[in-house]
Amino acid sequence: MSGLFSQPLATHHDRASFQCGVPELDSYLQTQANQDVRRKVAAVYVLADRANPSAIVGYYTLSSFAVETADLPDETQKKLPRYPLTPATLIGRLARDSRFPGIGEKLLVDALKRVLLHAGQVASAAVVVDVKNEAARRFYLKHGFLPFRQEAGRLFLPMKAIQVIG
Repeated sequence: MSGLFSQPLATHHDRASFQCGVPELDSYLQTQANQDVRRKVAAVYVLADRANPSAIVGYYTLSSFAVETADLPDETQKKLPRYPLTPATLIGRLARDSRFPGIGEKLLVDALKRVLLHAGQVASAAVVVDVKNEAARRFYLKHGFLPFRQEAGRLFLPMKAIQVIG
């Protein structure tokens, strides 16, 4: 699996055979992702293997987002301008095919590097995720994401932390 690479979702990718075990994530990729790309509401990136570039090993979506600055922890707020909203990037979905265990971290790092690359062109002070379950919460917390003040299902990672990865 050392030949993995990411690219935007394209027509040659085999969306139908992707199965991560979470029906809503499978269904999104199979039925909704292309429409979201066309409508410019999400950018969808897939992780593929050079040996079989049409097979989707995993995918994630990125969208522009804004968070209420007051919802961030005090320590984070102190480092930001006093605007009511803070620009961010949302990882709306992130999933790996169940046939390819252990690549969740690679998907996340790829997404974070892509966000960092584009943050100079479209401002983003953090990456936000909405966790679907406790396993996802543990995964993101393990990778440095922090909780919002009031929203237990939403986590964020400041751009400063991402710059260390990049």
